[in-house]
Amino acid sequence: MANLKTQFFGLELKSPVIASSSSMTADLNQIKKLAKAGAGAIVLKSIFEEEIDTQLQEELTKSRDLEPDAEYLDYFDYIIKDENLKDYTNLIKQAKDAVDVPIVASVSCISASDWVLFVQKLAEAGADALELNLFLLPADVYKTSFQNEQFYFETIKKVLEVVSIPVSIKISHYFSNLSNVVKKLSETGVAGITLFNRFYSPDIDIRNEMVIGADVLSHDNDYLLPLRWTGILSSKISCPLSATTGIHAGETVIKFLLAGASAVQVASVLYNGGAEMITQFNEQLAEWMDDKAYTKINDFKGKLAISPKHVAVYERAQFMKYFSVKRH
Repeated sequence: MANLKTQFFGLELKSPVIASSSSMTADLNQIKKLAKAGAGAIVLKSIFEEEIDTQLQEELTKSRDLEPDAEYLDYFDYIIKDENLKDYTNLIKQAKDAVDVPIVASVSCISASDWVLFVQKLAEAGADALELNLFLLPADVYKTSFQNEQFYFETIKKVLEVVSIPVSIKISHYFSNLSNVVKKLSETGVAGITLFNRFYSPDIDIRNEMVIGADVLSHDNDYLLPLRWTGILSSKISCPLSATTGIHAGETVIKFLLAGASAVQVASVLYNGGAEMITQFNEQLAEWMDDKAYTKINDFKGKLAISPKHVAVYERAQFMKYFSVKRH
């Protein structure tokens, strides 16, 4: 009988299939369904500093008759953040009481002071681990790659100084030297790195000539980018990897484990197929392991990570092999 246990978030998980941060993991009833379906861990919906700032602006708009006052604004800011944190810490406590799988708090901030405030409160509420959703779009043409990268290292340093529970990070692929940066991030003391966070992307409506939001749900071939980098990095860094985006089938879960991931995080497939998709993935993984006579994940994890045999496939950037063939 296949044993699906794995290690991620600095914790032992009963399954490598993790329910990723989404609106589904902000609801206690959904959290219960995800746990019952066999999720290895549940990452609660991220608490975003940007959303809190938006709420602050909306409240200020309602109070236009009030004279601008710095002290008042600071107080208002504190009240809104405090209320959001109370709601989030209550969710952590309720989830911990309701299910028997690790509950991971997720946070995304911009300012250093709020990182420290938020993570302390979430750790105190009883979260088993923290996931830092780190994303800085390198769009400022006057900022160097070094300046952008420092945001990640400084944030991790500040957070690790104030909490004792395991801390993992979720990052994007927007780095000028991704391999080197991920290697350095893995040496900071984080318990894991997830490749890659999925974020808002713009699209263009040509009929109305407007910039609009693109589809927020992933598609079933979106896994190829994180799969490549999982295979390239998994054997070269100092902490476990998990992967996310485009994981819509049990077969894709197996691919990531073969590439060296310790776990995967799923969200879009849960919207499309419900919590039972986790059960299906676990069953497909167990059936494949039994068929291959693997008793545990470590028997095959990383078997197809980058190696002299596979380096050409992982690192090939062009399609010359295919387009150089003469067509008749």
